[in-house]
Amino acid sequence: MDPYTFLEPAASRVRDPRSGRSVWLAGLVQDARIDGDVLRFSLVCSKEHSPDDRQRMREALLRNLVERGWDKEVSCTLKVEGLTAAPAAPPPPAKDPVRGMSGPGMQPHGGPITKVLPDGVKHIVAVFSGKGGVGKSTIATNIAVALARGGFSVGLLDADIYGPSLPLMMHVTGKPVANSEKKILPLPAHGVRCMSIGFLVDEKEPVIWRGPMVMGVLNQFFKEVDWRGTDYLIIDLPPGTGDAQLTMIQAVPVSGGVIVTTPQPVALLDAVRGIEMFKKLDVPVLGIVENMSWFELPGGQRAHPFGEGGGPKMAEEYGVPLLAQVPLREKIREGGDKGRPAVLDGESIFTELAAKIAMALPV
Repeated sequence: MDPYTFLEPAASRVRDPRSGRSVWLAGLVQDARIDGDVLRFSLVCSKEHSPDDRQRMREALLRNLVERGWDKEVSCTLKVEGLTAAPAAPPPPAKDPVRGMSGPGMQPHGGPITKVLPDGVKHIVAVFSGKGGVGKSTIATNIAVALARGGFSVGLLDADIYGPSLPLMMHVTGKPVANSEKKILPLPAHGVRCMSIGFLVDEKEPVIWRGPMVMGVLNQFFKEVDWRGTDYLIIDLPPGTGDAQLTMIQAVPVSGGVIVTTPQPVALLDAVRGIEMFKKLDVPVLGIVENMSWFELPGGQRAHPFGEGGGPKMAEEYGVPLLAQVPLREKIREGGDKGRPAVLDGESIFTELAAKIAMALPV
């Protein structure tokens, strides 16, 4: 049996905190073999990896091996070298993980994108949905406000250039200004620092831009906005798997993605594409949020207008956590329309959701 049948998919789901890549692509998994019923391999770390880094990666690898189906004994040897050696398995072919991700036509105005963590940001969390209308922006704004209410420093970036909703949903208006270092200052709302193209154009003016211009402005939002001191930068992505998503993942190391869906099959199908996109681009999936799961009838019974059980089934199938099932409630909808996220008025499901994200990505 080839040991890499189990090792490669498991190691592809574990992030190397030094390089931002998976431990597989970073070449940290070496010398794999199967002796009888024992899977043996080495986790080769550099001196820059702290003891905590090494132990976290080792534990995550062992956990993912079990999730990928290895049910026998595992022997993982930790090694520390001055330089990371090449992977024992042949390196992946030099091609885009997603067709068309690179090349001369895929650069914003100003040149190619380079992956850099914005100065002072500890974690970037991407909130994604495969299709529109599933409540992704509602989830993103409530996560951001809930984290801020939990004592964290939070930024919220509206990456939907064509349909920005952050100004309305966070009830924030005005034009951002620059500081003495020529960095754009985000606008505050409900304890969250916010940035959106909606602050820079009239609310009734359509943004009619081609892909390179969209990519260019997103790159500016990461590099030219003052995000210093931010524990969590929440990115409200537009629906789909196009330029904006690829630009973000190329431009910054994303700590994890949250997939938002409704229980109905058409939404689940598009959510699956999001999971596969994150897997191909080596972004950990923190979990799935099933929105509009049910609504309560006057007698206390639950009705399921969009179907039932789709989110839990998808989470089980893809081996990712089900972070929350959010009911269909009028005050959640009203909170978005009024610019006062429902978590401010006691909607505890979002507090619990934010706590799970903070636990998965501690600061």
